Amino acid sequence: MSRPLSDHEKRKQISVRGLAGVENVTDLKNNFNRHLHFTLVKDRNVATKRDYYFALANTVRDHLIGRWIRTQQHYYEKDPKRVYYISLEFYMGRALQNTMVNLALENACDEAMYQIGLDMEELEDMEEDAGLGNGGLGRLAACFLDSMATLGLAAYGYGIRYEFGIFNQKIVSGWQVEEADDWLRYGNPWEKARPEYMRPVHFYGRTEHHPDGVKWVDTQVVLALPYDTPVPGYRNNVVNTMRLWSAKAPCEFRLQDFNVGGYVEAVLDKNLAENISRVLYPNDNVSSSQLPSAVRRIMGWIIMRHVGDLQWQEMIVVVVVMMMMMMMVVVFLTTLFLAQFFEGKELRLKQEYFVVAATLQDIIRRYKTSKFGSMEAVRTDLDGLPNKVAIQLNDTHPALAIPELMRVLVDEEMLTWENAWDICVRTCAYTNHTVLPEALERWPIDLFQQLLPRHLEIIYEINRRHLERVASLYPGDVDRMRRMSLIEEGGQKRVNMAHLCIVGSHAVNGVARIHSDILKATVFKDFYEMDPYKFQNKTNGITPRRWLVMCNPGLAEVIAERIGDDFIRDLDQLKKLIKFVNDDAFIRDVAKVKQENKMKFAVHLEEHYKVKINPNSMFDLQVKRIHEYKRQLLNCLHIITFYNRIKKEPNKHWTPRTIMIGGKAAPGYHTAKMIIRLITAIGEIVNNDPVVGDRLKVIFLENYRVTLAEKAIPAADLSEQISTAGTEASGTGNMKFMLNGALTIGTMDGANVEMAEEAGEDNLFIFGMRVDDVEAMDRKGYNALEYYNRIPELKQAIDQIAGGFFSPKQPDLFKDIVSLLMYHDRFKVFADYGDYIKCQEKVSALYKNAKEWTKKVIYNIAGCGKFSSDRTIAQYAREIWGMEPSLEKFPAPDEKR
Repeated sequence: MSRPLSDHEKRKQISVRGLAGVENVTDLKNNFNRHLHFTLVKDRNVATKRDYYFALANTVRDHLIGRWIRTQQHYYEKDPKRVYYISLEFYMGRALQNTMVNLALENACDEAMYQIGLDMEELEDMEEDAGLGNGGLGRLAACFLDSMATLGLAAYGYGIRYEFGIFNQKIVSGWQVEEADDWLRYGNPWEKARPEYMRPVHFYGRTEHHPDGVKWVDTQVVLALPYDTPVPGYRNNVVNTMRLWSAKAPCEFRLQDFNVGGYVEAVLDKNLAENISRVLYPNDNVSSSQLPSAVRRIMGWIIMRHVGDLQWQEMIVVVVVMMMMMMMVVVFLTTLFLAQFFEGKELRLKQEYFVVAATLQDIIRRYKTSKFGSMEAVRTDLDGLPNKVAIQLNDTHPALAIPELMRVLVDEEMLTWENAWDICVRTCAYTNHTVLPEALERWPIDLFQQLLPRHLEIIYEINRRHLERVASLYPGDVDRMRRMSLIEEGGQKRVNMAHLCIVGSHAVNGVARIHSDILKATVFKDFYEMDPYKFQNKTNGITPRRWLVMCNPGLAEVIAERIGDDFIRDLDQLKKLIKFVNDDAFIRDVAKVKQENKMKFAVHLEEHYKVKINPNSMFDLQVKRIHEYKRQLLNCLHIITFYNRIKKEPNKHWTPRTIMIGGKAAPGYHTAKMIIRLITAIGEIVNNDPVVGDRLKVIFLENYRVTLAEKAIPAADLSEQISTAGTEASGTGNMKFMLNGALTIGTMDGANVEMAEEAGEDNLFIFGMRVDDVEAMDRKGYNALEYYNRIPELKQAIDQIAGGFFSPKQPDLFKDIVSLLMYHDRFKVFADYGDYIKCQEKVSALYKNAKEWTKKVIYNIAGCGKFSSDRTIAQYAREIWGMEPSLEKFPAPDEKR
């Protein structure tokens, strides 16, 4: 019986060409049934789709284990330099399909499931996204782990195993509602707990200064329990490790040894200790002042969740206590609970220290016990640490690694300050991800003093020595010393974590060339002038395995037919496509794949949003976190303008568009939530207007995440990258759209600048102010009213929003949005409106010429080589970590059972 090619078989065509029979389908089926029976204790009569997913995941995981052990054995025996990528976020998404692609198992698994009578896509949909990140920063970390394994680097990702990832977003009556992302509720087949490597982490207490050193005493201890997840490289048998820490209370409680009050208090304390790894902070480039309200919201989920977790004996105790002390004790405990422990800033700082303290213990343990040379030995000389260890700080969140490493070296290993500082600086490097002032971490001194008293002393000493050096280089320049201090004076004293990272690292990098230049010219100008050798650029990248081969197999196959499949490892090979830019057959094939992806996504949209989609319309996407600087509001103004034009001239031949905007707003970010409500309100009016019909549809993509991105990005025709010039550090979504055949409308911001260079600026739709223009406007003063009064279509759109056209039942609903745009807009939406609308007209005109549009698409795909995370990581390795990537393939382990 014949059947259509699945996505898996399309991937097989490009990635297993000439390797038929790589895996024995019969063995896979037998192992699948073995796991269903022995691991899940189910048979086919009672098994659910989720059971089948777990059986398949465990079957695929079996093929990782031998490679994983062999890789770690190799590192132990060869003792290479290791890189430790510390990040508070790893936005991994789903693992099953990615693992099958990287191990060349997908075709065999697909066939095995087909023979068993199961649908592979249905099984894949049962997997929960590992959403342990807010957006770009966390997804970048995930791409980097893939590339580090693919390039054969001895690398480890270290982070926190959040019980609740980034919240699930529901749109209810047009508003964002947050729901708990309980991604672990059914278990996680990819992780392995490692209790033998549990480490203590200390908080609070005080310091004692003795002649023989400093002691940090009377601390509270939380245990860090590691969970390891394998990270496979692409077809090289390398499997690296992502180690995530989970917080555990340091002692257990026996029911028979307590009185009622003491037991409840003890259980509360235990839960408080474990709250450290309970939830990912859902902030993304927002002010820390917004954290507490967001955390309280999230902790509400946790309270409800853990009431459900109590055993029946515990429930009896809790009920008795509540009855006895309802009016007095419960109110008091609840107030204390929220005030002392659920205040956002303290819990976040605890998370940041928790991950670095546990990780550094692990790093030093591994450094001391690694085998080297021809004999096993234990290293005692820590002077060699920078030669064997590289620590990369992903933004300032793990900045406490610097004072913690100093504490370990000085207080525990008894090194001199000078020696310890030399080791620390040569080991650590810092990646900056933002220039927005509100997103740069600054922690109150009082909080530091309470939570980490020894680290505050160390930071003061680092700052003292740092300012002595500044004073010697710039004598008499008191203002420069103030600007460069790690401690910000005035009002509440704070520790500037970015300054700590710069001073304590040997390399500081931005994530796109324009971003790195801005850091040197403005944000960190003083530091660049003092130590120019520290500053580098490492333009971000994306892994082509997930973001082409996996999510867009049709396009990958079309490319492989022309240039072979080496581009999967070496994305620069895409330059070879230039010679096919006028090839009619290639143009048709690329356009056909895009249309197939659009048809598939249109079915998804109609099923989930009950909106009839015109698959021949231009799919215009802006998907990213909701934030003022990303300017979803500019997109809204274009939607309204286009809508008004259709209403004015309904008989004109307009280029139809389906405009999709997606992204999550931080729970405490009021303006971002109002932007979502405005988008949904516009959609309610536009989508139900019979005059407009299918020429314009507006959809807010609910709960945008990695899995949805894998569906949406291959279907996009137009990618909206419209941030105010000088505000987006890099972007990686822009690269994903480019690689998957969407054209970009964007400002000269972030990586857009380099994308235009690689593909040719004529092949992107560039509009708006450049960084110099924005700076000139800042000096002159931005007057939104000037544009409002001068541009009739802009005035009409704003008046409609202000007058309740899009919210007839609540005419004043968007008054805050209007006030923001008219009087308080830091990101100058109106200043770019006119040029944006003209540029959108060019987009619509070109889209009518399918052949010329697709030619530009080919130029863009051919220009994507630079934006592979393999290139990014190779640069980090050679220019920061002192390591050399390797394309050597490890021998495959014997997997016969």
